[in-house]
Amino acid sequence: MKREKYKSLRTISRQDSVVGGGPLCAGCGGQLSLRLFHKALGENVIFVNAASCSTLLATYPFTPLSSSWLYMAMGCAPAGAQGVRDALDILKAKGALPPENDRKVVVLSGDGAAQDIGLQSTMAAIYRGLDFYYFCYDNESYGNTGFQTSASTPYGARTSTAPITPSSPHGSLHERRDLFEIWRVQKPPYVATVAAAYPLDFSEKVYRASKLSGPKLFIALSPCPPGWDFEPEWSVEVARLAVETGIWPLKEAIHGAVSHTYVPRKFKPVEEYLKRQGRFRHLFEPERDAETIAHIQATVDDYWQTALRDSPTSFLPRNAGEDEGGGVKQRRDNDAKHL
Repeated sequence: MKREKYKSLRTISRQDSVVGGGPLCAGCGGQLSLRLFHKALGENVIFVNAASCSTLLATYPFTPLSSSWLYMAMGCAPAGAQGVRDALDILKAKGALPPENDRKVVVLSGDGAAQDIGLQSTMAAIYRGLDFYYFCYDNESYGNTGFQTSASTPYGARTSTAPITPSSPHGSLHERRDLFEIWRVQKPPYVATVAAAYPLDFSEKVYRASKLSGPKLFIALSPCPPGWDFEPEWSVEVARLAVETGIWPLKEAIHGAVSHTYVPRKFKPVEEYLKRQGRFRHLFEPERDAETIAHIQATVDDYWQTALRDSPTSFLPRNAGEDEGGGVKQRRDNDAKHL
């Protein structure tokens, strides 16, 4: 992805539309992602919030936001966004709302509403071609109600509904559902994965999406200190490791055509990501669970083998000088020889 607007950190706005003092957890990856997203969108925004952790962000009469906020139940935020967008368009048609005062409509939700409870109304909004943004901060659980397993929970993770017991020592044994692909096959104008550890990639994608009309999805990996069990100051580093190990690919799809916007020069072993989080501690203590770790690594390797083989031209020229066709496992093996 050739950056048109965000070419250095200096191009990111210093104006903060999500100020401090909010009640969310220290180190919340979702709030950090929302801050970057709001900076790139500007202040003329109406958020339609599906019940989630972020519901605590704006509780009457207090709000850390410079924008408007509408709270909805988990299953119907896209329907609420339709009503807001229709109202704005009617006011514009009547001349009661100048074009410069128009608002961007954003559904804000966690992965629970995005993947499960709100998926029906989301599919209907995509089908209607609703001009809105869907911003999913993905903390890979139902974080607001006790960190239960969600459709985004990764293989091997411990949750409150997938505890570690003698009869279930490996954690969750379900592969996470691919929200990116669920949206992509509908061929909306824009779908992207983002991570706050890569603010230029993040901001440029918001800019690119802003030039398109219709449904636009952003899935933000959102490390959760209490749910993932790590210290709050490690949120950005955990997000970075997710990308550098290949667990969280940074990519976009424009009208269904996929491009990867960042590919690590050297993929780190998935262990470096897993070891940082208490939700995976059982994979290393009291004994190493080699089988589960190998399964996670193989899943990541298989993804990139397929991506590199089927779409070699969809990547940035970040791997210049390296054998893209050799695959991620071969590249990691070659890297190890030079350590």
